Amino acid sequence: MLETLAVAACYYAGGRLGLLRELHIGGAVVSPIWSPTGVAVACLLVFGLRCWVGIALGALLILMHLTSLRLSSLGILAGSTAAPVCGYLLLRRVGFRSDLTRLRDCLHLVFLGAFSAMLISASTGAALLVATGDLPVRNLWVVWLAWWVGDAMGVLLVAPVLLTLYRVLYRVRAPVRWSRWKEAVGLAVITGVLVPLATRSPASLLFAIYPLLIWAALRFQLGGSMVCALSASVMATIAATDRVGPFKQLTEVEVLVNLHAFNGALALTALLLSAVIAEQRNTRRSVERACQELVEVLEHLTAGEVSARPQRDEDGRPRDTD
Repeated sequence: MLETLAVAACYYAGGRLGLLRELHIGGAVVSPIWSPTGVAVACLLVFGLRCWVGIALGALLILMHLTSLRLSSLGILAGSTAAPVCGYLLLRRVGFRSDLTRLRDCLHLVFLGAFSAMLISASTGAALLVATGDLPVRNLWVVWLAWWVGDAMGVLLVAPVLLTLYRVLYRVRAPVRWSRWKEAVGLAVITGVLVPLATRSPASLLFAIYPLLIWAALRFQLGGSMVCALSASVMATIAATDRVGPFKQLTEVEVLVNLHAFNGALALTALLLSAVIAEQRNTRRSVERACQELVEVLEHLTAGEVSARPQRDEDGRPRDTD
């Protein structure tokens, strides 16, 4: 019961955060980064399928906050619950590992947990809006696209951060190392200065964020790269909804396309690059362990050969040891 309420509270909190910044597309209001989908997928991966009730309860609270409940609300509620559940089942079927240290796991999260599963919530929600007359048919595809990408960005940007945080707090028992704390602070300071400048400058400096993302992935792997990507995406979303910087004087559709392209590129770069780096480091450690074991075996064999050799006297004749 407490677990269900905790999941519902986290889902609702993520929804309220996602509603702080909205885009008006085709007569509908959409969130560029719908963080509850990331919360839902992360909770399912951590607690299992039993937490779907908390996801449904959180989605119900969000709907009650947005509008009065109608018959169509039940369909949106079902789609919002079924999408992360289907994503979890697909990931579980392919042997997904939540530490995201393998490239295949990151690709599965992208194509199964995000792009494929979120088709359910976007298709259900957009179709119900058209069926109830709240959305004109001519605007169906643009609203569907905004809904789908927003849900997918929630999975790609929020779920890895939550999974890494859970792993650090509850799974990793090794002592915290502060050997690179100065570098981490320097990266955070530079990110805090450069990202707002790049996202709010009219000179189109968004590309300047990628070196920071690469730095974070190389030195701090998944945790550092995803936190950097999430912060940059949030700042870009704020700039897009305020219509400043590179998003100034753009139409609603242009703002949507540019923002989603930027957020998607950040998420994919952070996920895939950190996974490749983690795989290379794991491979190097495996090779080093194998080399060390081989050295120990050779030393043991050499010691055995030396002990098996017959002892000889000063004239080089075998010495009788009996």
